[in-house]
Amino acid sequence: MFSGWFAGLKRGLAAPAGRVVRLLRPSLPRGLRLSAPRRVPELSSFVARTNTCGELRSSHVGQEVTLCGWIQYRRQNIFLVLRDFQGLVQVLIPQDESAASVKKILCEAPVESVVQVSGIVVSRPPGQENPKMPTGEIEVKVKTAELLNPCKKLPFEVKDFMKKTEALRLQYRYLDLRSFQMQYNLRLRSQMVMKMREYLCNLHGFVDVETPTLFKRTPGGAKEFVVPSREPGKFYSLPQSPQQFKQLLMVGGLDRYFQVARCYRDEGSKPDRQPEFTQIDIEMSFVDQTGIRSLIEGLLQHSWPRDKGPVQAPFPAMAFAEALATYGTDKPDTRFGMKIVDISDVFRNTEVGFLQDALSKPQGTVKAMCIPEGAKYLKRKDIESIRKFAADHFDQEVLPVFLKANRNWNAPVAKLVMEEQGLGLMRRMENQEEDMVLLTAGEHKKACTLLGKLRLECADLLEARGVLLRDPALFSFLWVVDFPLFLPKEENPGELEAAHHPFTAPHPSDIHLLHTEPEKVRSQHYDLVLNGSEIGGGSVRIHDAQLQRYILETLLKEDVTLLSHLLQALDHGAPPHGGIALGLDRLICLVTGAPSIRDVIAFPKSFRGQDLMSNAPDFIPPEDLKPYHIQVSWPTDKETEKNPL
Repeated sequence: MFSGWFAGLKRGLAAPAGRVVRLLRPSLPRGLRLSAPRRVPELSSFVARTNTCGELRSSHVGQEVTLCGWIQYRRQNIFLVLRDFQGLVQVLIPQDESAASVKKILCEAPVESVVQVSGIVVSRPPGQENPKMPTGEIEVKVKTAELLNPCKKLPFEVKDFMKKTEALRLQYRYLDLRSFQMQYNLRLRSQMVMKMREYLCNLHGFVDVETPTLFKRTPGGAKEFVVPSREPGKFYSLPQSPQQFKQLLMVGGLDRYFQVARCYRDEGSKPDRQPEFTQIDIEMSFVDQTGIRSLIEGLLQHSWPRDKGPVQAPFPAMAFAEALATYGTDKPDTRFGMKIVDISDVFRNTEVGFLQDALSKPQGTVKAMCIPEGAKYLKRKDIESIRKFAADHFDQEVLPVFLKANRNWNAPVAKLVMEEQGLGLMRRMENQEEDMVLLTAGEHKKACTLLGKLRLECADLLEARGVLLRDPALFSFLWVVDFPLFLPKEENPGELEAAHHPFTAPHPSDIHLLHTEPEKVRSQHYDLVLNGSEIGGGSVRIHDAQLQRYILETLLKEDVTLLSHLLQALDHGAPPHGGIALGLDRLICLVTGAPSIRDVIAFPKSFRGQDLMSNAPDFIPPEDLKPYHIQVSWPTDKETEKNPL
């Protein structure tokens, strides 16, 4: 029932680790404690009600209570179910003549109307208890009732959470928020953030500092939203993150900074991305990446919901190069196998044309991946879809190889592979008879990335056929480290760009390569991955002004005047420092199992970055633009951009 989630939530969040104080008492009837000396939250203080709907139990029998909530449904004008944020309770509508006015209110009020009722808590008649309902042993015999606000006809039923289109849910978000799932998601989010604050501020001395939202353009990175000012031609930019400010706070001696930070990126929405989002932003002085990683592991242990199982630390770590070679991605889902294997040596003397061509090139390799029971569960159309994906997106051939002798799906090339190197392939891949091998050849990174994409696609296909590969109850954390400091620009491979951001410090062992082979320099960057999604990223920062200027000006060809304030600060006694940011929306999305981060944000933007409830963004009259000295240049049919004049 509706209140089941709240009962689970009350059982608490993750048990603390190490010297963290115990926060919860499982025997509490309601509410949560943040630490042992604190009181249970009074959920009915300062308001008209005496109790919440979801808290009433047999122990309340005989008490007179006042409840406020929404009418969930009504049955035969005898009972109605009243709902509030904590749960449901059955209300007995009076049938006698003396209470005709009360009956009229409760019987005529539409579903989802807001009412206030007062009455006596009584036990339900024997045999009429509802064991599926936390309040199922009792009901409230109403004496008085007041209709606080009637509800018009609803665009959808609030209780049918998953049967509405997302567009309709976003258009009527204030109704969607009443649903069980949204209430659970937002309350769990609030609990986890509160526990994070306690861990950082109360237990480890972090200072919660708000940083500006109106800032200036930052070189590199994602596109930024611009905000006009009253000075002609001058604009603010909304920060992608508080990156520069938190480094400046370290220069200012704050030592340990923390913020639940709002961040902005002017890019299209994706299932795990929004134009405005929230991150848990952290920076520390005199720290290395081991210290940051230990801090985050403790933070997640402390704030993790107890009903999701304990978080085991330390988290395993994997170098970027190994993640790419083994999983084809820098954010691997380690809940299942299907690892990529280099089998170049098996085919050194092959007569198979496309394998021979690939291996004749300087960085040519042959890669393979085993799909467990692929021959049993995958269909011909699946195989064709896989090959088409490889051709369309990577311009590369993928060869499915079936090992089962009576499976007549092998193409002539695959048959040749089996005749030529079948035994060697089976030994290397450790195949079973029902397995299928996907084989490709080409440049190392390209071949691995392709198989990494197909690994996830094949996992989807197998799970659609009933094979459980990725346990939804398992949370697999992984640190990915030793990223490259620079990457070649896509539009101009002869130039470099920062792999993450230009303030990341180079790996101490590779600093000598900065002046000779910068493309080989590793960084002191680290990503935190959970179940194949990046939920956090950070680095040890450059605290030497000369090194920072060299990287910006010489290697990245950036305009250093945009960062003159930061360079000056680094020249005035900046301590060594590092930090990290956790994507709060994405983290809560994974914890709750929500299909999109839009399901864990109270008022998100749509897939196209629009607010369907208020129709933002909206037009502004020309006279309102005049103080900002800008005009709208309307695009022609062939144009898609708006250019300020």
